[in-house]
Amino acid sequence: MTHDISLTEQARDVLITNDRGSYTVPTAGLYPYQWNWDSAVAALGFAQFDVERAWVELETLFQGQWADGMVPHILFHKNDPGYFPGPEVWGCEGPIPSSGIIQPPIAATMAHLVWQRDPEMGRPRMAALYPKMVKWHSWIMRWRLHRGAVCTTHPWETGRDNAPDWDKTMARMDASDVGEYTRRDTSHVNAEDRPTKYDYDRYITLVQLGRRLNWDQAAMLAQSPFRVADPTMTFTTLRAARDLVKMGTALGEDTQTLEADVARLEAGAATLWNEELGGFDSRDVHSGEWAGCLSNASYLCWFAGVENRVMLTKLRSIMERVAYPVPSNDPDAETFDARRYWRGPTWAIVNMLIGLGLADMGHEEEATDLAKKTAHLIKEHGFAEYFDPFSGAAAGGGSFTWTAAVWLAWAGRA
Repeated sequence: MTHDISLTEQARDVLITNDRGSYTVPTAGLYPYQWNWDSAVAALGFAQFDVERAWVELETLFQGQWADGMVPHILFHKNDPGYFPGPEVWGCEGPIPSSGIIQPPIAATMAHLVWQRDPEMGRPRMAALYPKMVKWHSWIMRWRLHRGAVCTTHPWETGRDNAPDWDKTMARMDASDVGEYTRRDTSHVNAEDRPTKYDYDRYITLVQLGRRLNWDQAAMLAQSPFRVADPTMTFTTLRAARDLVKMGTALGEDTQTLEADVARLEAGAATLWNEELGGFDSRDVHSGEWAGCLSNASYLCWFAGVENRVMLTKLRSIMERVAYPVPSNDPDAETFDARRYWRGPTWAIVNMLIGLGLADMGHEEEATDLAKKTAHLIKEHGFAEYFDPFSGAAAGGGSFTWTAAVWLAWAGRA
């Protein structure tokens, strides 16, 4: 038990060390700015011991909201020349220098969980934040839907940068004129743990296209070669809509539009079911082609309130096949790589979202099992960015904010 208490203290220390006053960086050096979904998870972590600081984290994130409602995936509060691509590459004109894309919209869900820690204290903070969260949700509903499923316009948006889901789409892209650039991520951590240069050329090509189009959503919709409806964005947006309905109801707001959005997104989630794969999959909107990938995002269905017995059977199987589930890619897939970012490693953050969903949907046994295995992983291998699903070996950045937050809010309570 002493070990657990010290781990909780260590987790708090990680958050405090990565705290930059009003926002938290994922980890020093590798990620020196405020990342959207990382920050939302950090808020939940802070809420376990400092609810006031949790609200500040969320409020700072929404200070970067664009006039049209979009909340960027990175806010560049203080320029750090060691990071690429920085604000000068993105060329955005939001209230805070930022990127021009989004990330999974889990902020509303995390805000809802933070509010539950101290409802009375949080009510005025939520009342101020709520319309901003609704505005971002409305932006996603306007610009990102295809047959009701939510699309990503850049691999970075999903948070699952180099997932195999994007391979077929990126193979059709021409990145020959991307030009010279210097990556910084591979100087901080093992290059074998990161996306390849082939991937990165295509990431930067999409950033350059967005900048040429001045991040005009209509122009990007018409011209971008990358538009993929995927489980991450669809399931997190659906969960956000449900939580916005709950928060809006508690605040006395009209939630009719949000309730209609829930129904629309539920129908959209159904369009991601790949019968041949037997799982929720990504599909290229331009080609109509399935990615053919069973990823950890496929198991976010319960987080979105979508029941699926086939996925439950698959989850039970994967929990037995690897020592440290849930791997980000099917170990039987040709594309599986146990250490390379989102092509195989286990991520504590996704485990928590899956686990919260399982518990919400009444799958207590699976939820508890996943929480305990994640807790064991962190106890044995620390607060790493991600982990080898077989050996548990730490990979990527260390002293990682969201892994520490996952311990505080979820895994450490198992």
